[in-house]
Amino acid sequence: MGEERAVNTVRSVLDRLRAAPSVVDVLNLAGELTDAAAEGPGSDTVRQLVAAVEDVGDQPTGIAAVHALGRVFDDEADAVLSELLSHPRPYVREHAAWVLGARLPRLDAIGRLVALADAGGFSGVLAQRTLEAWAGAAPEHVALALEGALAAARDPSVRARLVETLGLVPGAIAGRTLRHLAGRDDEADRVRIAAVGALGDRTGDGTGDPEAAALVARLSAGTGPVADAARLAATDMVAAGEPAPVDGLTVAQLFLHADLDRDLTWTGKGDNGGIATLLVRLGDAFERLPEVRRVLTLSRGSLADAVAATRPLSDGHHLLPVPVPPEARDAGSAWSARVPVRRGIRRLLRVAAPVDVLHLRMADVGSLVAAEAARELGIPVVFTLAPDPHVLIRALERAGTLTRATFGDADEREHYWFRVRLVQRLAQAAERVVLLPRPELRSTLRQLLALDVEDGTRYTVVPEGIDLSVTDAARAEAEDTGGQAVTDLDELLAALPAARRGLPLAVSVGRLHRVKGMSDVVAAWAGSPDLHARCNLLIVGGDLADPSPEERRELGRIAASAADLPSSDGLVLAGHRPHAVVARWLAAARAGRPGLAAPGGISVSGSVKEEFGLAILEALAAGLPVVAQGTGGPATYIEDGVTGALADGTGPAELAQAMRRALELAIAPDTDARAERAYRTVRDRFAVRSMAQSLVEVYRDVASRGRVAA
Repeated sequence: MGEERAVNTVRSVLDRLRAAPSVVDVLNLAGELTDAAAEGPGSDTVRQLVAAVEDVGDQPTGIAAVHALGRVFDDEADAVLSELLSHPRPYVREHAAWVLGARLPRLDAIGRLVALADAGGFSGVLAQRTLEAWAGAAPEHVALALEGALAAARDPSVRARLVETLGLVPGAIAGRTLRHLAGRDDEADRVRIAAVGALGDRTGDGTGDPEAAALVARLSAGTGPVADAARLAATDMVAAGEPAPVDGLTVAQLFLHADLDRDLTWTGKGDNGGIATLLVRLGDAFERLPEVRRVLTLSRGSLADAVAATRPLSDGHHLLPVPVPPEARDAGSAWSARVPVRRGIRRLLRVAAPVDVLHLRMADVGSLVAAEAARELGIPVVFTLAPDPHVLIRALERAGTLTRATFGDADEREHYWFRVRLVQRLAQAAERVVLLPRPELRSTLRQLLALDVEDGTRYTVVPEGIDLSVTDAARAEAEDTGGQAVTDLDELLAALPAARRGLPLAVSVGRLHRVKGMSDVVAAWAGSPDLHARCNLLIVGGDLADPSPEERRELGRIAASAADLPSSDGLVLAGHRPHAVVARWLAAARAGRPGLAAPGGISVSGSVKEEFGLAILEALAAGLPVVAQGTGGPATYIEDGVTGALADGTGPAELAQAMRRALELAIAPDTDARAERAYRTVRDRFAVRSMAQSLVEVYRDVASRGRVAA
C-alpha cells in the first residue's frame, strides 16, 4: 500500500504541473515532484515519469520529470537516465546529463557523457560537471574514456574541451596525459593551455607532482600564450600562506561579461551594460569610505592581463581580469569557460587574501564558479537576488513567444531552468541577500521565486545608485558647443534630412539585446505617424562595426521594425559610447542643439524586464522625462505623469502611448520644475555613495560574523 500511495502522489503532482497556469509555476512546483518520486521508487513511478518526458506538448513538465527520475534511486531509473543521454531531443539530453551528476557513476553512461562533452555547448558543460563529480569515485574509467575520445579527436577546440575535462580527473592516468600534451610543441596552443592550467590545479603546493612543476617552470620561461598560462599555473602551484590580518575591509565584486576600464569606454557594447558601469562607479565610492581598504572588481580579460594581476595589491580600487577565451566572451557562450573562469577567480581571491566578502549579482557562469571558489577559500558571499530569469519567462509567455510546446527548445538556448536553480542555490548559500526595490517586492518574490523574504537579519533592500558627478558635469556643460562628445553628436544629427533637423530627440540607451526592447522602441516610434513627426529617435548602444551574434539579431529586429513603414528617416543608430559621452548626450537632448535638435527631448526604455534601470536613472537625473515599463524597479522612482510615463504593458503600442505622454511633459510650462524634482529624487535616494554606505554596513556585519566563526 505504501508504494501504491507514493505512485498516486507522483500522479497527482504531475497532474498539478500539467494544470499549472504558467511555466514559472511549473518551475516552482517541480521540487514537489522530485520529493514525491523519492518516496516512490519502482517501475510504476518510472513509467509515469518517462511518459511525461515524452510529452512534447508539455516540455516544462517533461523536464521536471527528468529531474524527478534523478531522485528515484533504483537500477531502472539509472538505466533510463543513461538512455536519455542519447534522446533525440537535445533539451532532454541536457537535463539528463545534469541530473546524473547527483547519482553514483554508471559505466555505460560515461561514454555518452564524454560524447556530450566532446560536442560542446551548454549540454557539454553539464556533462563535464557530471564527469567531474564521478571522477572521484571512478577516476580510471573516466580518464580512459576521455583518452579514447582524445585519440579520435582532431579539431583543436574539441581536443581542448576533452583535455580540460581530463584535468578534472584525479590520478596518475590523467596526470601523465596532461604532462605529455602540455609539453608537445606540435599541439595547438589552446590544447596546451588547457593542459597547463590543469597541471597548476592538480599539483597543489608544488610537491605532489615534481615532473609537472618542472615542466611548468620550463614553459613559463618562454613567450606567448602557453608561457602566460604556465606563469599563471606556477602561481596556482604555490601554497597559500596564512594572510596577515589587516585593518579595513577588502571587498570583491564580480561581473564577468564586461571589458572594464576607468573611463568605461565600452559601455553599451556586447554585454557591457549598466551593471558594468555600476561596479566601476561603486568600487570608486567604496574606496572613499573609511571602512574599506581595498576593492577588487573582477571582470574578463586576457591571459597576459591576468599574469600582470598576480602581483601583490596595494590599497584602493583594482580592476582585475579573469582570463576568458575569445570564443567565450559573450554571456551566452561563457558557460563553456566554466573551468578556466573558476581557476582565474580562485587565483585572484588567493593572491588578494584576505578577502572579507565577495558580492555576486548574476545567475551566470561567473557567479556559479565564484561561489564555489569562495566556499573553498572560506570567503562569505553576499548575493543580490532578483527575479531573473523568472520575470523574463513570464513576460515571454504572456506575449505568446514562449509556450509549453516550445519551452524545452528555448531552455536549451537560454538555460532558464539552470539559471532559476542557480538563483535559488546562490540565495540559499549566501550569508546575506540584497534585494532591489520594486513594487510589491515581497509578494512578487513569493509568487515568482516561491521565496519568503520577511527575515530582516538575512534580507536587506538596497537601491542601486549612479555617480552624480558625471551627470552634474554634463548638466553644467549642456550649453557648451565645444568638446568631442558634442561634436560627435552634432555630426550624427547633421546627417539627418534637412526637414528633420530641429526636432527634439527621443533617446534610448542600452545594450543591443532583445530583453532591452530596442526594436520595440523603434517600432513604437516609426509605427506611429504622430510620434515620427514629433521627434527623432537616437539609439545608443551596440557594436555596429563588429556586432556580436546577439547584437546582429537585434539589429535585424530593428531593421524589420522599420522595414514596412513609410519612412525611417530620423532614426539614428549611434553605437556604443563611453559613459561620460552618453551623459553629455542626455544633457544635450534636454537642452537641445542649435539648428540640429530642439529642446524637450525624452528618454525611452523598452526593456521587458528591468530590475532597477541605471540608464533610466541617469536620464532622470539629466532632467529628461523618462518612459519605462510600469513593473520592476523603475516604477519605484518614476512618478507617472510627473517625471515620466510608465507603460501599461510590453509592446510597441503601449510604448508609443507612454512616449506621447512623455513628450507632453517635456514641453509643459513647468518642465524645469519637473526636471529639478527628478534630479532631487535621484540625488536624495539613488546616489552611488548612498548605495556604497548601505552595502558596507552589510559587508561589515558579514565579515565580523565570519571572523567570529573562524
